[in-house]
Amino acid sequence: MSALPQETAPGVVGSPADAAAGHGLARYLVIRFLLIIPTVFILVSLVFFLMRATGDPISAAFGDRLTPDQLQAKLHQAGYDRPLLTQYLDYLKSLATGDFGHTVTDNQPVTHVLGTYGAATAELAFYALLVALLVGVPLGMVAASYRDRAPDAALRLFAVLTYATPVFFVGLLLKLVFAIQLGWLPASGRASTDVQLFLQNQTSTTGLYLVDALRSGSGAAVADVLKHAVLPGLALGLLVAGILLRLVRTNLIGTLNADYVEAARSRGVAPFRLVTRHATRPALIPVVTVLGLQVAGLLGGAVLTEKTFEWKGLGYELAYYLTVRDFPAVQGIVALCAVVVAVTNFLVDVVAALIDPRVRY
Repeated sequence: MSALPQETAPGVVGSPADAAAGHGLARYLVIRFLLIIPTVFILVSLVFFLMRATGDPISAAFGDRLTPDQLQAKLHQAGYDRPLLTQYLDYLKSLATGDFGHTVTDNQPVTHVLGTYGAATAELAFYALLVALLVGVPLGMVAASYRDRAPDAALRLFAVLTYATPVFFVGLLLKLVFAIQLGWLPASGRASTDVQLFLQNQTSTTGLYLVDALRSGSGAAVADVLKHAVLPGLALGLLVAGILLRLVRTNLIGTLNADYVEAARSRGVAPFRLVTRHATRPALIPVVTVLGLQVAGLLGGAVLTEKTFEWKGLGYELAYYLTVRDFPAVQGIVALCAVVVAVTNFLVDVVAALIDPRVRY
């Protein structure tokens, strides 16, 4: 008589259920990773054709200083007199090899522009995310704890105002109050001139002023960099803080009504501990996903924030290159932003899949 096959207990490593779950996660992550390619391709293609619908950069930059023959010669030299499809295919080939070309206005490699100013935008995005988390998450917890009472109503109004108010207007108000009238903080720039020269003269620099200041060991440089970061970080971070506040409030209200929270409440757990230890962690799972989606908003808001505070980053440069219709520069900056957004969303999907298996299906 043959022995019956033994069943593997559910949840034991190596069981068919675990194997299926592992394959499901792997398949989900592979699909999400492959979606990066069409996302970047579509955005880059849209920018390529939309930019050319505005004219050519040679005429925009030199049209009033060159004769028609000289202008035609420059157009031919740059290849802008070729058929549009030929230009597009050549651009895709160059992009695939990492060649972003040279800027039209100042004839420098686009990769140099990306490397020089990309660190500044990354640093500003870090400050903004820090502000968004420090403001949005705690205030969302407070709003949920005082549901439908005066603090909740005030915080919901604050969330709507921070999200609806244009970021450049918030920046101008912050400059007017804290920089001009009170004189507490600098009105513009990433650092004072002397600190900026000090950081640039270090043996090895990252372009991230806070990191370079910390590596230099100069407390004065660190303090100066942080003082310059407060206002632009606040202006951009409050834009996302309002979204996080409302999201945390909504999810926390839901988890506060869950059975396991009610059971803890019946055991006499203090309200503060009930919110912070029992209800908050499950409520923060959707925040991870939303933070990834807000990266695109941060990069878009960085253009206006950097112009408002003269923060010399990619947003500041993008505004200039758009004005002069510098095709290679704009296309290179947008391509980099598209890659950053797509990769960030992929990483967020990875984290979300690991902490919440429901997203795989």
